[in-house]
Amino acid sequence: MRIPDAVRPWLARPAVHIETLVLACAAFVMLAGNGPFWRAALAGRSWGDPGTWGFSAALFVALTAFYIAAAALLSSRFTVRPLLALVLLVTAGASYYMDRYAVYMDRPMLANVLATNYKEARELLGPGMAAHILVFGALPAALLWWPRLKSRSLGRAFAVRAGWIVGATAIGVASLLLVFADFASLMRNNQEMRYLITPGNIVASVSANLWGRAKRPNQPKTVVGADAKVAGPARARPTLFVLVVGETARSQNFSLNGYARPTNPELARRNVISFPDAKACGTSTEVSLPCMFSPFGRARYDEEKILTHESVLHVLARAGVQVLWRDNQSGCKGVCDGLPAEQLDHAAVAPFCSGDQCLDEVLLSGMDKVLRDRHGNLLVVMHQLGSHGPAYFKRYPPAFRKFLPACESDDLRVCSQAEIVSAYDNSLLYTDFFLGKVIDFLEQAQKTHDTAMLYVSDHGESLGEGGLYLHGMPYAIAPDTQTRVPFVLWMSQAFRGSLGLDEQCLRNQAREQQASHDQLFHSLLGVFGVGTAAYDGKLDLFAPCRRP
Repeated sequence: MRIPDAVRPWLARPAVHIETLVLACAAFVMLAGNGPFWRAALAGRSWGDPGTWGFSAALFVALTAFYIAAAALLSSRFTVRPLLALVLLVTAGASYYMDRYAVYMDRPMLANVLATNYKEARELLGPGMAAHILVFGALPAALLWWPRLKSRSLGRAFAVRAGWIVGATAIGVASLLLVFADFASLMRNNQEMRYLITPGNIVASVSANLWGRAKRPNQPKTVVGADAKVAGPARARPTLFVLVVGETARSQNFSLNGYARPTNPELARRNVISFPDAKACGTSTEVSLPCMFSPFGRARYDEEKILTHESVLHVLARAGVQVLWRDNQSGCKGVCDGLPAEQLDHAAVAPFCSGDQCLDEVLLSGMDKVLRDRHGNLLVVMHQLGSHGPAYFKRYPPAFRKFLPACESDDLRVCSQAEIVSAYDNSLLYTDFFLGKVIDFLEQAQKTHDTAMLYVSDHGESLGEGGLYLHGMPYAIAPDTQTRVPFVLWMSQAFRGSLGLDEQCLRNQAREQQASHDQLFHSLLGVFGVGTAAYDGKLDLFAPCRRP
C-alpha cells in the first residue's frame, strides 16, 4: 500500500539533539510525574493569586533545570535513551504508589520496597498500576526511540553540553532565589515534602541505603578515651555543671554581644561571661550536635568518624561522672546513646506544655529530684527547642511578645522581614529568661555543689539577609548569621575556687579570642578533671586561666 504524499511528512522521524530530548523528558517528569509534590506544595494557595502562579512557575523552572543539568552529565548517544527510559518508568511507578497510598519515598520506605518478597508484592499489583505505568512510563519511554539523534563533532559536543549544564544550573539557582523565602518556609514546615520530588527522592533514598548512614552496622560505637579517669586530688564538693544546648540562636541578636534590642536583660544582670565571636560546627542540628560533642570537631570534620565514635558524654561517664540528657526537641542525634536521657517535648507538664510542644522551662521540671537522686559529679545537658523556625512565635509565651509587630505565622512569605526579626528576638528574650531560671536553680544548688552553666547554640539563623532564611546552607558558603552562635558562661564562686579559675583572664579571653564548638569536648573533660589521652589542653576553654 502506497502512503499518500501528504501523510509522509508526519511519519518521518524528526531529528533532535540529545539536550532537546533531556529537556523534554525533564519537563514531562516534573509535570506528569510529580502530582503529589505539586498538590502538597500548592496546598492552601489560590490560583486567583498571581503569587501562586509566580511561585509554581519559578519552582517548576528550577527543578526542571536541575534535572536537566544532572541528566546531561550522564547522557551520551548510547546512554541517553536507556537513562531517560529508566527515569520515566521509575517515576511512573513511584508516583503511582505515592499518589494512591500517600507514602513518602524516603530511605526507610525504599528499604521496605527493596525487601518486599513476591507474595507481598503481588498484592500491590493490579490493573490500575499497569495502566498508570503504561501511560506515564512505558509509552513516553517508547517514544524516546522515535526521533533520530543529531550528531556533532566531539569538540563542539563537549562545548555545547558544558554550556547546557552550566546554563541549566544557573537558571535553576536564579529561579529558586526568586522565591527562596517562600520555598524555604515551605520546606521547613514540611520537611518530608522533599521525599515527594521524583525521581530525586528515589536517587537520594537509594544512595542512603547503599552508602549512607543506613548502611552502618548496628554495633557499639568506637570507644574514645578508654583510659579516662578523674585525675588529681579529690575536690571538697561535687560539681554540678549544666550545659544548655540552644537551638537556632545567632550571636548577632544577643544584646550581650552588642545588639541594639535588649534581648538579654536577665543575663545582663548576672555575672556572666559572653564570648561574642564563637563558631559552630555546622549550620544544622544534624551536623552540629554530633560534631560539637565529638573529639574531631570542625577542624577535623569527618561525618563517618563523628557518628561512629563515642561522644564526650561517654568519656565522662566512663570516668565516673554522672551524665543526664534532658531534651525538649528532636533527640540527641546519637550523642547520648546508652546514657540516661529524658525526652520532655511531650511531657504534659503544666503550665509549660500544651498542644504539640513544650516551652523550654520544662527542662527545669524535676531538677530538684535529679539532684537528690544523684550523688557525686553531675553533668546535665539541656537541649532546647529555643528559636526553632520558622514558627518563632510559638517558642515563647505571650508575656514575651515584647518586640512588635511580630510575625505570627509559620509561613514566612506573609510577613515582612522586620516582623520576622521581631518574632525571632522575642524567642531569644524567652531563652534569656529560661537561662536566668537555670542560673537561679544553680545558685540554690550551691548549698551542696560547685555549680556552673555554659550556654551555646548549635547553629545560627538567616532572617532575610541576602534573601536567605532559616539555616542549613553548606558550611563553606554559609553566612556568619548561620555559623556565629552565642556562647555564655556562668560560674558560682565555689566553682571558680575549686577549679582555680581567674575570672578576669576568662573575660579577656572572651574579648580577644574566638571560641568554637571544637572546645566543648576538651573543656568538659577539664571541668571534671578527667585525664585521658583524648584530652587536648590547647582546646580547653578554662586551661589558660587556671591558677597553679
